[in-house]
Amino acid sequence: MALLEVRDLHVHYRGSRSLPDLLARRPGQTTRAVNGVSLSIERGETVGLVGESGCGKSTLGRALLRLTPASGGTVRFDGADVLGLGKEPLLRFRRRAQMVFQDPYASLNPRFTVFETLAEVLRVHRLCSRGEVRPRVHELMVQVGLPVELAGRKARSLSGGQCQRVGIARALAAGAEFLIADEPVSALDVSIQAQILKLFRQLQRERHLTLLFISHDLGVVRYLCRRVAVMYLGRIVEEGPVARIFADPKHPYSRSLIEAIPRMDPESTLSGPVLAGEPPSPRKQPAGCPFHPRCPRAMETCRAGAPPTAREVEGRRVACHLYSAASWVAQPRALAETGAGGA
Repeated sequence: MALLEVRDLHVHYRGSRSLPDLLARRPGQTTRAVNGVSLSIERGETVGLVGESGCGKSTLGRALLRLTPASGGTVRFDGADVLGLGKEPLLRFRRRAQMVFQDPYASLNPRFTVFETLAEVLRVHRLCSRGEVRPRVHELMVQVGLPVELAGRKARSLSGGQCQRVGIARALAAGAEFLIADEPVSALDVSIQAQILKLFRQLQRERHLTLLFISHDLGVVRYLCRRVAVMYLGRIVEEGPVARIFADPKHPYSRSLIEAIPRMDPESTLSGPVLAGEPPSPRKQPAGCPFHPRCPRAMETCRAGAPPTAREVEGRRVACHLYSAASWVAQPRALAETGAGGA
């Protein structure tokens, strides 16, 4: 059984009403940040969640931990209904599931020292006696590669990499077995990024962590994850093993993202068209497939209706009209002729 099972999850925000809306007694526009996401994560697995900024990745991560309220759907963790947990069961769930945030400085209380930041978690969850707090804090610092001499320092006197290590230690302090890492290296220098990624791999291996790694950097996801889910405008459009999707992306959006990865060879060329334009606003999503205004392979069907439920296509799941039951028989030859079937 999967550790985390998400089915048809929605997160919608009701916007404030404009003057014309007030006069016409219309409700404000609704932002569909997450729009029917289904995803499973096995115990001990590292899954990447990728997509452009504003596609709903961070909102999805926060909704899984109930840091953002869901509008519909189900989230089950180790068999328990997360969205229906009461106060005490929710506290127990948050000992097992934690988030590492994007901004290493903003995620820490500037008034707390490193010791106070980590000790607070131990005290709130009543994980050890008062005499055991200090050695436990020092143990956590060593686990994430922080010198114990930094225990008396505050966040403003630490580097970005050190702050992010404190954030990781805080997430592990309660004994978390599931981590959601929300763009944890995007604000760091490249050399520090490599160190933090190595730390995640080490912790995942040593503690058998289950990890959902949210990122817009496909190179990072390729290094760290075994499976990847590609998200566009609140929906997962393709999901499967990293090796398969990077070698042979099926959804046109996945293909565009992978073709946009910088290459070290100055003479290399992209094998397909560069993705044009910006994602539509979640408040004003186009009719039909949300990706069709930017899709180089859009058909009339794409403009008429939303993609069908994701179907199995060569070892991954794809939500695209190109692979609907009615059109899939004719697709292999068309894909080969246009070069859209390989990287």
